[in-house]
Amino acid sequence: MSVKEATGEGASPGTPAEAGAQVETAKSSVETRSAKGESRTDMVGKALGLLVLLGDEPRGASAAEISRRADLPFSTTYRLLGSLTRDGFVDYEPDGRRYHLGLRIFQLGQAVSNHHGFAGTALPILRRVTEQTGEATILSVRDGIHHLTVNKVDGPQTFRVTSDPGFLGALHTTSVGKALVAFAEDEDREKLLEELPLEPLTTLSITDRDLFRAEIEKVRRQGYAVMDEENELGMRAIAVPVFNSQGVAFASLATAAPVFRLSLEAMEALVPLLQAAAVELSARLPQR
Repeated sequence: MSVKEATGEGASPGTPAEAGAQVETAKSSVETRSAKGESRTDMVGKALGLLVLLGDEPRGASAAEISRRADLPFSTTYRLLGSLTRDGFVDYEPDGRRYHLGLRIFQLGQAVSNHHGFAGTALPILRRVTEQTGEATILSVRDGIHHLTVNKVDGPQTFRVTSDPGFLGALHTTSVGKALVAFAEDEDREKLLEELPLEPLTTLSITDRDLFRAEIEKVRRQGYAVMDEENELGMRAIAVPVFNSQGVAFASLATAAPVFRLSLEAMEALVPLLQAAAVELSARLPQR
């Protein structure tokens, strides 16, 4: 029955009670369809939220743990995890009863990486930098209030940098993050300087907003950013921006190493090498 028919337009009139009942029936039908649409959209959002949570759990998590973190009923969480597992977005480990991100997510991530040139185009440049430094080279982009590692080449040393592709890190405690903030668009930079959470990750992390603003101004003046055990004790890194044609950083490139292998002065001596690589990346990568 259409709304037009229910309201009596173009039909013989009935009693007021009958007309009112028909109108209410039509309204109820429309509202039900709307609610179902909203419900489906809401469930998609919840499923995506579970994937994000699993991305923060490299060792996986149980359905109960995910339910608590997502603040969802266990039955809803379990049902969504079942659907995601069936479609390959999530893997289930029966022995430990834990869920992990599945290969389908990896495939999608690789597609995004290839689309932006981070795999095929950037990788040879990162490898060349690592060959010359003997240390890890990292390429990151900004993802909201975090930096996202999109590519990394480890050095030949046994001590590895743990910021693997897909890792979300803090902007204020990392060299790549500081470079992305310092050379963001003016409006974005100011918003980040005023609102970015400054949670400490080590005793050396910058948590004072005025000090952070001064640090970002220093990065802008010197053209590179330094992380000296602010993100992880025992680790040091230096990063330069990768500029688009408007002079805004759409990525940042860093060398990272343990403090016992490279001094701050040795790190700063790598800036020209990183800047030359950043210019090459800027010319080759699709700019966002």
